[in-house]
Amino acid sequence: MALRHQEVVETRIDVADLEIGMHVVRLDRPWEDTDFLLQGFVIQHKSELQALQAQCQFVFIEGRIEQTVREARPEQPARKRFSLFGKRKKSPAQPVSTNSPRSKLPRKRVNYINKVSMTEELEPAVMRFEEARDTAKSLMAGLRLGRTLDLNNARKVVNSCVDSVLRNENALLLLTKIKNQDEYTAEHCINVSILSAAFGKHLGLLEGEIRNLALCGLLHDVGKTRIPDRVLNKPGALTPDEFSIMREHTSHGRTILMGTSNALAMAVDVAFSHHERVDGSGYPRGLQSHQIPLFAKMVGLVDTYDAITSNRIYDKGRASMQALEIIHTHRGTQFDSELAEAFIQMIGVYPPGSIVEMHNGEVGIVVETHPGHKLKPKVLLVREADKSLLEPYRLIDLMTSPDDHAGNTYRIKKEVPDGSFDIVLQDFVDQGLITSKPPPPNP
Repeated sequence: MALRHQEVVETRIDVADLEIGMHVVRLDRPWEDTDFLLQGFVIQHKSELQALQAQCQFVFIEGRIEQTVREARPEQPARKRFSLFGKRKKSPAQPVSTNSPRSKLPRKRVNYINKVSMTEELEPAVMRFEEARDTAKSLMAGLRLGRTLDLNNARKVVNSCVDSVLRNENALLLLTKIKNQDEYTAEHCINVSILSAAFGKHLGLLEGEIRNLALCGLLHDVGKTRIPDRVLNKPGALTPDEFSIMREHTSHGRTILMGTSNALAMAVDVAFSHHERVDGSGYPRGLQSHQIPLFAKMVGLVDTYDAITSNRIYDKGRASMQALEIIHTHRGTQFDSELAEAFIQMIGVYPPGSIVEMHNGEVGIVVETHPGHKLKPKVLLVREADKSLLEPYRLIDLMTSPDDHAGNTYRIKKEVPDGSFDIVLQDFVDQGLITSKPPPPNP
């Protein structure tokens, strides 16, 4: 007869003994001193094992120890089994189908270095962003009226934005965090273009490839111009029939771009395939991972991120970190694992433009990040702990471990969406307050 009892524990373990499937809940050092975005995660890939082994000596894992005490068998020691969630956990099954291999990132050809500071690039970036948004609006409106796609104008505005990204991507990336529900379609198109260009730069693609990828991002949703407004802008959940109509935008996009002279073949592929998913659950064709073009995988990932963080007629935008957590959860099923990991690394925990609440309740805007220290950016504090206006605004650099009025070190508690606590990023950009230099007196 065996008596069984269970207890939930945190177990210290040497990093050399870690295995895929273990749930890491604490490290031997503060999370902010490492490169890990998520404070607590299940090890799913060898790269995560290697990162833990490179940055830590030991960690704490959460699991359930089941101990079986056998009576009248003193010669046999008590037996322990480790599992994550109370059930015996088998070794993680690896995909065996040759139709869905784990993709490899494109070989890095170029190591880009930012040529100017984010502060220097912000003013010209604002001009380019506004021009690009207006162009996107014009292109979409023209297509709705049956006009031919002006591909030359699209290339011109995309190349202007790529030039800015190559100088310093952080300026335009900050502007993609400004969300206007009334401008969603145009903003989404240009945001996907900019984010795709930055992603291509992060992966070390050639400059020509980055420009083509950004053009694909701008044009990925042109098929929505043929979706009835009652479906496209419905302020609620779509019915199954309406969702079927919405899904047709991928086929419409393919048709529009194939009918455009000098259309980029890869832009046709992206418009048609950016909703395909690596596990075959996407549409319109249910492609497997190896059948989906690389640029379609990249734009599909970026498209999801921007959609989640945007205010739409039927949904309020969520914080960047929430979107990254969703992408992290669905890597290997909806999104290519390595591309998802690279995209999360590019965006970072608190990118410039993030609105963050500190542990003491004060609220600020991230104005600059430090490479290698993603949880310790420069923050412009603009709200007191009770969320009233802070006067004057105050710039702090978390790398220097500054203290608040109570003598406690400032630490970020969480990111909140744009517009929280009446903080609208657009207002601070318009007033020239998004800078890594000490702010002027409050306007």
